[in-house]
Amino acid sequence: MKILLGVGMLLLVILVMFLFAFYAPNGRKALSALSGAACSTFLPEAFLHYAIGDVFHIQYVAKIGETMGGLGGLAAGTLVPLAFGISPVFSVIMGVSLINFKLLPAFVAAYLLSFVLKQLQKYIPEGIDLIVIILVIPLSTYFVADIIQPFVMGILQIIGNSILSAIGANPYFMGALLGVIIPIVGMTPLSSMVLTALIGLTGVPMAIGAFGCFGNSILNFMLFNRLPFGDKSTALAVTIEPLTQIDIISSNPIPIFGTNAVAGAINGMIVTYFGLKVPVTGMATPWAGLLVVLGNNPINKALITVACIVICSLVIGFIGSIVFKNFKLVTVNDLRKDTQIS
Repeated sequence: MKILLGVGMLLLVILVMFLFAFYAPNGRKALSALSGAACSTFLPEAFLHYAIGDVFHIQYVAKIGETMGGLGGLAAGTLVPLAFGISPVFSVIMGVSLINFKLLPAFVAAYLLSFVLKQLQKYIPEGIDLIVIILVIPLSTYFVADIIQPFVMGILQIIGNSILSAIGANPYFMGALLGVIIPIVGMTPLSSMVLTALIGLTGVPMAIGAFGCFGNSILNFMLFNRLPFGDKSTALAVTIEPLTQIDIISSNPIPIFGTNAVAGAINGMIVTYFGLKVPVTGMATPWAGLLVVLGNNPINKALITVACIVICSLVIGFIGSIVFKNFKLVTVNDLRKDTQIS
């Protein structure tokens, strides 16, 4: 029952993302801003904190990456109002007020309060507007984000419980289910790193999460190269960090999530077969997770697993590009032609 509830919750999150992109006022602009926020925080964290700092034990670099990764709330809170055409000064005021929140609660709060901020900017006389906004926006934004944050953690807990239930089942069923759930969560604002850290995932299940995210990045490189989502830079960006292209992903859920689910299930069973382990939690990220797996397992076995996952992911990505060749896709140009910040 917990497994079904967790999978159902994940599907609901994907549905909400799709509906938001197409039907919410300024939804595409907001998602484009969220993509930028993820790119400016999660990407530096993945490389500086996990891939360089932790693997090579360079604490100075790790600290910089950790600091940048913790500023997702500030980034989302600043970029969302900017995407609405709000003054940079007012946008930064909103962003700074969200510095203590995770990416998703900050995004929701910034999105909702941007409508209020835009009206204040429009109707309050210049000179007085700054004082009014300082008195109204930080308190309101913080209040909304503070209400939303427990709901986000609750959703992660429901999905996490499904993972914990799967661990006690057949090993290959566990591998397939975790291989689907963890990487797909990593392609939503919920964050697979937060999910796996929340439930304290280690050992083989954590290796499945790490290699699942890595395999899906390889798959997405093939899929984005062969289907006209964008240009070469789009394919490279989604390979390094899926959240940098969250607006494209959420607008094309069937081809992207469908193909990733198939590859994730197979990759999860591959990791289960080889029995690789990760001794630390929170490693559900493509490239840092790969390095941690390589550093904590017999190198020959780990490299064979990497080769199998790369081949599997490329093949599934190639097949997916053929299956969805004539599928109506939403491209970068469709999404971002009207989201440029003036």
